Amino acid sequence: MKTSLITVAYIAASALFILSLGGLSQQTTARRGNLYGIVGMLIALAATAAAMNPSGWPILGGVLIVGALIGATLAARVQMTSMPELVAILHSFVGLAAVLVGFGTYLGDSSIPQSELLVHHIEIYLGVVIGSITFTGSVIAFLKLRGSISGKPFLLPGRHLINLLMLIVTVVLGVMFVMAPGTDGSTYLIAATVLTGVLGIHFIMAIGGADMPVVVSMLNSYSGWAAAAAGFMLSNDLLIITGALVGSSGAILSYIMCKGMNRSFVSVMLGGFGTEGGSVAASAAGEPAGEVRSVDAATTADILKQAKKVIIVPGYGLAVAQAQHSLAEVVKILKEGGTEVKFAIHPVAGRLPGHMNVLLAEANIPYDIVFEMDEINDEFPSTDVAWVIGANDIVNPSALDDPASPIAGMPVLHVWEARDTIVMKRSMASGYAGVDNPLFYKDNTLMLFGDAKKVVDEILTAMRG
Repeated sequence: MKTSLITVAYIAASALFILSLGGLSQQTTARRGNLYGIVGMLIALAATAAAMNPSGWPILGGVLIVGALIGATLAARVQMTSMPELVAILHSFVGLAAVLVGFGTYLGDSSIPQSELLVHHIEIYLGVVIGSITFTGSVIAFLKLRGSISGKPFLLPGRHLINLLMLIVTVVLGVMFVMAPGTDGSTYLIAATVLTGVLGIHFIMAIGGADMPVVVSMLNSYSGWAAAAAGFMLSNDLLIITGALVGSSGAILSYIMCKGMNRSFVSVMLGGFGTEGGSVAASAAGEPAGEVRSVDAATTADILKQAKKVIIVPGYGLAVAQAQHSLAEVVKILKEGGTEVKFAIHPVAGRLPGHMNVLLAEANIPYDIVFEMDEINDEFPSTDVAWVIGANDIVNPSALDDPASPIAGMPVLHVWEARDTIVMKRSMASGYAGVDNPLFYKDNTLMLFGDAKKVVDEILTAMRG
């Protein structure tokens, strides 16, 4: 009876996790999706506790309380700009857990029949290897996103050959591990853990800042497969299902992100795209590529108030400045004045998939005026003002005009097709990809320099005045 109830609970939790993923696919149902996920996790925890020996409940309760307190504190304190690195470090925990579960399963007492031992050892090895890569790769991604280490690609000579050699040695160690009797293969397992840990570091170090959104979603997929492998090791159906859901959804998201950047998944993994550069576009003679026309906040307020249609393009600069709430007030005033206002979201805006959507939702921006790139790109020619706030690479026309550009072919928002384009930036520095942007020099572009929060507040004051 107890076993049957636990199985039913696992099925219910799995169904809720699936509903959670479905809910998170749209802004309007995202809160409900989160609620499904929370309820599903509570059911999963209760079922797992019920399946345990009661003598282990005090230990489980202790670690759950400590973990819940740490998680709640971090979640309450984290800023929206820090969400990408928080997600990355959480992925590392999943990878580390898979490694620890693998070693614990291998070294612990096992009642696995001899006929199933080979498959069981393969499960352990794959779980540890995937977990090790996920752990170290996620730590490096966290440090890059946090700015603790350079976002510039670290490209060793012959790096692809080095990666290939490490993979070959990993396979060889795997064969030796599964052939070793008893627990004699622990040395091979430790060696593989260290080697794949180094591989994870090398993989992510070679990937440039511009590809970090893809890396985050890729590591999300890795963490899912690591969890699924842990499920096989523990014979836990729920962990297998949940891991497969996370792994497959992360892989799909990685594909969507790559498509949004016109990059193949393989090219991202090979690394080398994106620097931390911050140079001003220049001609071959070293002179500025064109003349910049700047504007102040008061003039910008007048232009926006006179416009019949405004499309706002948010970027990472908006998140850094925490200007979304002031922007929401500006949008409210414009709509009350009869101006049609819409938001255009690029798939890779920010440092995390969906970063801008969450940012706008936090400021209670209505969902019905937020559109994805494919839905709104054709509307720029009929728009009076395209207002770019803290975005750069996703509005770079060289992606379409310059075949030699590193971002050539990347789908971008066609803001330059609007009657007027206002670009808000701190300076003339290039974006996260380190690619110069000729948008700044177009005849219909006005540059508004300064911190996004400060400038939006000034625009808001001018509109109220």
